[in-house]
Amino acid sequence: MVLIPAGPIIMGGNDGPADERPAHRVELPDFYLDRLPVTNAQFAAFLNSAGTVNAKGERLYDIDDPDARIHARGGKWVAEKGFEDHPVVEVSWAGARDYCAWLKKRLPTEAEWEKAARGADGRKYPWGNEPPNRSRAQFGAGWNRTAPVGSFPQGASPYGVLDMAGNAWEWVSSAYLPYPYNPNDSREDLKAGPVRGTRGGGHDSRPEELTTTQRGRNLSRNPRSGHHNIGFRCAR
Repeated sequence: MVLIPAGPIIMGGNDGPADERPAHRVELPDFYLDRLPVTNAQFAAFLNSAGTVNAKGERLYDIDDPDARIHARGGKWVAEKGFEDHPVVEVSWAGARDYCAWLKKRLPTEAEWEKAARGADGRKYPWGNEPPNRSRAQFGAGWNRTAPVGSFPQGASPYGVLDMAGNAWEWVSSAYLPYPYNPNDSREDLKAGPVRGTRGGGHDSRPEELTTTQRGRNLSRNPRSGHHNIGFRCAR
């Protein structure tokens, strides 16, 4: 995990899509964030421990979706050969929340995710303000064409966090509510229900969806099910 230092962030902006407005200051304590997204192999280990449905009846992974890369083999859940180190997708929001708790971690808040990607200098992309290219991120690719995690070191955020643009969108803990961000207005209630924020863009995203302020407003993201282009990482 990577330490993200305490301090303020200017979250959102005033010249972009409506759901990113207004730009506003948020103070954050220090926290740790996974350097890489969770992989298929890592999530398969969790399924072997926790099962595919939790005690509340919440589905954790879409095992019957053809886009899933984790399958039952010999009584165990196993990552598909060749995709072990690709970002896990088809994980529900509850599955992402429960996986992080299994490791005594948690999902990052939307503000934490943005700070880790954007830094203190308000950059447009994790690597700076230059437009995306194939050395920095996986984007504009075909259906399910993810890349192994950590494949784009030139796309690192100012804190050295990788894959925060492209490859797979990432669930955050926060409900998708209007700005300004307020952690005390119920958006950080971890009970399943509301649509959640998603960040970073996916392997099939357009370049404009890779910005550090993008909230996935046009993305299909029912939190009760998994999706072919949404993964996650954990914080502490």
